[in-house]
Amino acid sequence: MLLNSQFNVDTSINDEQPPPKIQRVEFDDTILVREPGLRFPIWEHPVNQHDEIRRAYIKAGPYQPNYPEFPRSKFGIQYRRFQSSWFSKFPWLEYSPQKDAALCFPCFIFEKKIANRCTLTGEGFINWKVVFDAFSMHVGGLNSPHSNAVNYCDDLMNVDRHIDKVMNAQSSEDIQKNRLRLMATIESIRWLTLQGCALRGHDESIDSKNHGNFIELIKFERKLDGNIADVVLEKAPKNAKYTSPLIQKEILHIFGNKVRNKIREEVGDAKFCILVDEAKNASNREQMVIILRYVDVQGFLRVRFFHIVHIKDTTALTLKKEISDVLTRYNLDIHNMRGQGYDGASNMRGAWNGLQALFLNDCPYAYYIHCFVHRLQLALVAAAETESSIWLFFSKLTSVVTLVDASPKRHTELQSAQAIEIEHMLDTGEHETGRGANQIGTLHRPGTTRWSSNFDSICSLVDMFTATIKVLEIMFEKGSSNSIRREAKGVLLAMKSFEFIFILHLMHRIIGITNLLCRALQHKSLDIINAMDLVSTTKALLHTLREEGFDPLMMHVKSVCTQYDFDMPDMSARYKIAPGHTCQHKDVLRV
Repeated sequence: MLLNSQFNVDTSINDEQPPPKIQRVEFDDTILVREPGLRFPIWEHPVNQHDEIRRAYIKAGPYQPNYPEFPRSKFGIQYRRFQSSWFSKFPWLEYSPQKDAALCFPCFIFEKKIANRCTLTGEGFINWKVVFDAFSMHVGGLNSPHSNAVNYCDDLMNVDRHIDKVMNAQSSEDIQKNRLRLMATIESIRWLTLQGCALRGHDESIDSKNHGNFIELIKFERKLDGNIADVVLEKAPKNAKYTSPLIQKEILHIFGNKVRNKIREEVGDAKFCILVDEAKNASNREQMVIILRYVDVQGFLRVRFFHIVHIKDTTALTLKKEISDVLTRYNLDIHNMRGQGYDGASNMRGAWNGLQALFLNDCPYAYYIHCFVHRLQLALVAAAETESSIWLFFSKLTSVVTLVDASPKRHTELQSAQAIEIEHMLDTGEHETGRGANQIGTLHRPGTTRWSSNFDSICSLVDMFTATIKVLEIMFEKGSSNSIRREAKGVLLAMKSFEFIFILHLMHRIIGITNLLCRALQHKSLDIINAMDLVSTTKALLHTLREEGFDPLMMHVKSVCTQYDFDMPDMSARYKIAPGHTCQHKDVLRV
């Protein structure tokens, strides 16, 4: 992001013109002057071309002409001349025919603009009488100017050792390591979110034995891949570990945005419905869940969890604003909404100021539908509230489950008793063998918010009735305290009563029918036509159960009481025939 565009910084200063940029001119090595006596010092060329000129000269090498005879010069009474054999003894040496002089090629390459120039880089050396002493003195030691110039030539031609190349190579290596670290983090978070596991642990310090799912999963990846082991956790830089909670949240947000963008692509320009509900989380913050229901481009009905939003209150205006903001953020037109699904709270279903009314003002085709499962729940609760014996039954049922399954010891005794019972029934032929049959289970506690959980609790007690009775009898006889024995006795007496057994099997039949409807209404592919058909079918089954009367149920209850040797009340003494009715159980009136 540009600094000026982000903060609107004015970079002009007193209307002065910025300094002109230096134009880079490429050096043409075809006009390279090879003759040492005719060429210019490198420092006289433009400064931005120095390295290019040096490379060109180094590639060409020292000027070492191979003449049969070099010109002679008189020294006293003797004539002396330059010898071509000196080139092999001094590889850096070059000869200028123009000056009839010897020069140093490396020193010329890296010569600086100074007042006193070296003889071998200025006018040239011409005293052929003391060549070896002069040349040896010029070479000098390891840190002499000549040795430094030779090293500079080697470094200049060794591109891989240039600072920009070294920095780029190091930067590329760091990039690969950072990508590997980040990939390990991303894949770990992806797997944990797919499995619905928590990322962080209670203690992620160095001395901790368990650093949480996220860190431990990266350790596992480190064992499988040596490349990952060399770059993650303690071997990673402290500023680039990519394991902090902030990085984890950022990656999770990226995942969430990608999923929402994919859902948005599936919706396209099609019509859609919204399903909304709100609840408080563990930190007592109000959250609203938004679910989209639509038909994708392939014609399949989809129900997608789209977003979860923190809201400051649950008023209809606040809920509408948050929902509208989410839909607008992902370019979902409110006018394409064709349905709203909420619960029956007043802020949701209010005909004038409720959430559904506010959306209907914007889109008259967004019809509101009260959640069918929630309506079924309310209907069952309302029906059960009219009969006190039903509520007393569920209270006793909760007491049975709580007492029997309160400790691991009792739970083990319950499963042992059930295993013995199943084995006995298999031996006598009362149960058949098969895949998934005759499983040893446990008692289910009925829930307070879902009526269908009562069916699971009733089914578990019906299946484990004999085992439950045995565990309660053991508790009554060998309980560790008087309070436990008295409580076991009270629960045992309630279970052995005719009323408890009668209501247990009655509710098993009734809730069994409504539970099928409850589960069917939660199918993602269910439409309104099939939903109404299922409601009608459930009503017909309940009506048939009512018309059949209590005769089939009474026969079953009597067989259960006979099996366990429970007392049966005298039915003829407690009921009388209503005037004008035939003698059927459905037409009798309680005295």
